[in-house]
Amino acid sequence: MIEVYTDGASSGNPGKSGAGVYMKANGNIYEYAIPLGVRSNHEAEFQAVIEALKICQEHFPDEILSFRSDSRIVVDTVEKDFTKNKTFLPLLEEIKKESNSFPYFFIKWISESHNKHADELARKAIRI
Repeated sequence: MIEVYTDGASSGNPGKSGAGVYMKANGNIYEYAIPLGVRSNHEAEFQAVIEALKICQEHFPDEILSFRSDSRIVVDTVEKDFTKNKTFLPLLEEIKKESNSFPYFFIKWISESHNKHADELARKAIRI
């Protein structure tokens, strides 16, 4: 099982944004700071999950994925497979599409204090 921590950050809302992805896999740690351009903070949070799924497809195909995010909006939207927000809908659809290639995909809400690595990477991505 691959543990994946994601976070999105924006400097302004919307503003310059970044995604942070921190992974624990097979006894190793992987860190990614991904610039996202101009987005809202919530869009950056969704995009961080999408970017992490793409990384997993490339490096860990067919693995069980356990995602963690401190964004209640992202976690609730993915768990319920529903949003009324027209901006979030295509992001949800992309998460569903990307996660379908894995045998199991779980996402769980965690507090910000348990997501510091991904937060630092997201903030670093804004500065890249």
